[in-house]
Amino acid sequence: MSVSTNDLRNGMALNLPEGLMTVVEFQHVKPGKGGAFVRTKLKNYRTGAVLERTFRADEKVPLAVIDKREMQYLYRDGNDYVFMDGESYEQLHVAAAELAGAVNYLKEGDSVVLPMYQGQVVGVDLPAAVELTVTETEPGIQGDRVSGARKPATLETGLVVQVPLFVEVGDTLKVDTRSGEYLTRA
Repeated sequence: MSVSTNDLRNGMALNLPEGLMTVVEFQHVKPGKGGAFVRTKLKNYRTGAVLERTFRADEKVPLAVIDKREMQYLYRDGNDYVFMDGESYEQLHVAAAELAGAVNYLKEGDSVVLPMYQGQVVGVDLPAAVELTVTETEPGIQGDRVSGARKPATLETGLVVQVPLFVEVGDTLKVDTRSGEYLTRA
């Protein structure tokens, strides 16, 4: 199945030689002379890498149909993460490599959306922020209140983030899943 570059929309998935891509941005350009073209910004589903590519106007590109399924993360089984489909209760084993950096934000019982292409998981759609509990950090020293000072804290998933000095073990923090940075105490 293919689609004309004139019909591209943000969020559309394309199966290009560079890999499975999603359209982040597109712009139709009609120069004074020469043929019209479409300038696009594409994001690789698996790696998250962004690349810019130009197509001729009305060029046909292969469309990829991505099936987005909401699933619940159950537990870790060796190197696999086990998810359950909320509708069919079918369990799905996904290798840690396919989830990439998302494993730092997954706790048992969390719901996530898994985009699938031809029956294979091609990434994870995480919420913008998740709440994780601090399992290890140095105690804040009384009177040590340097403005903007940070210390490392290990969270329940093993992720290490820089946090303000007042954060203690057992605190629940809100962490940005795009940048991996501490946002606030929950």
